[in-house]
Amino acid sequence: MRQTKLITMILTAMLVSTAAMAQNKGKVSKASSLEVTFNYQKQSGPGSNQYAVWIEDEKGEFVKTLFVTAYTSKGRARGGEQPKRGYIVRPTCVPTWVKTSKAEAHTDQQLDAVTGATPQNSGVQTFTWDFTDEQGKAVKQGLYKVKVEATLYFDSDLIYTGSFSTKDKPGPINLTSELTKPDEQHKDMVTDVKAILK
Repeated sequence: MRQTKLITMILTAMLVSTAAMAQNKGKVSKASSLEVTFNYQKQSGPGSNQYAVWIEDEKGEFVKTLFVTAYTSKGRARGGEQPKRGYIVRPTCVPTWVKTSKAEAHTDQQLDAVTGATPQNSGVQTFTWDFTDEQGKAVKQGLYKVKVEATLYFDSDLIYTGSFSTKDKPGPINLTSELTKPDEQHKDMVTDVKAILK
């Protein structure tokens, strides 16, 4: 009698487990992060090598900067003077990021948190968004945009944009690009831009 009850219990547990597995089969969990990559090729001369990566909501409101080059946000000290932010000295430095992020309203400490040196060597650059805002709080579920802006040379500006939802499954995001002014000499500064939900 006890053996029959035990066998019945085991068989019931196996059936429930099999049913649950069948129900979940084919289901893919939603993404928990976004990864942006591109190939960077260092250019010679001034007025180039500046870029920014950031997130906006569906209305185009700024959410978070993932990265901005040091010259743009900090500038360079000249002759012992206090450095001025690069976008003030050279207004053509990633102007869309400057406007969208309201860079002038950010403290030096806030900008330091997302600033990095322009790479000295060419290669793949990788940036990750964990679905949080500037304060580190999880953003609301919904639609967002990722943007990559590269100042190829002075007023030659290239912007990649991709839209996605925090509810999307892992996979690549379709990106569109817009170029303000062609520049053959510096066109390879940023190439092979990809955004993938993970």
